[in-house]
Amino acid sequence: MMPTGYNPKQLSPLTLAFVGDSVYELLVRKTIVSAGSMPVKKLNGKKVELVRAAAQAAVYDGLEPILSAEELEVLRRGRNAHSGSVPKNAQLLEYRKATGVEALFGFLYLSEHWDRMYALFDRAMQICQERGKGE
Repeated sequence: MMPTGYNPKQLSPLTLAFVGDSVYELLVRKTIVSAGSMPVKKLNGKKVELVRAAAQAAVYDGLEPILSAEELEVLRRGRNAHSGSVPKNAQLLEYRKATGVEALFGFLYLSEHWDRMYALFDRAMQICQERGKGE
């Protein structure tokens, strides 16, 4: 339950990304587990493949054309936010785009826009699947 007077539109993009990181990863984990039982090491490998910055940067590019004006604003605010550090295995632009995706999913989750969140996540998984075929 959200606190009274709670407004996700007033949160910083990095706060939205903080929430969105776990929301996106949980959705990825649910998707992987629903595909069938497998060893935990394999589950984790599939999860890492889908949540890494490069994959989320591809999701950013794929979702951008289908977002509403409000969603685009959140996505771009997340991309433009400066977190202060970049993981050693990620390129700066990929990492920033990944932050945008996480901010978007954090916003949708905290705004309780469940149907839209799930629809965009389904599209994100399609993008990842298409990306995997091209590599």
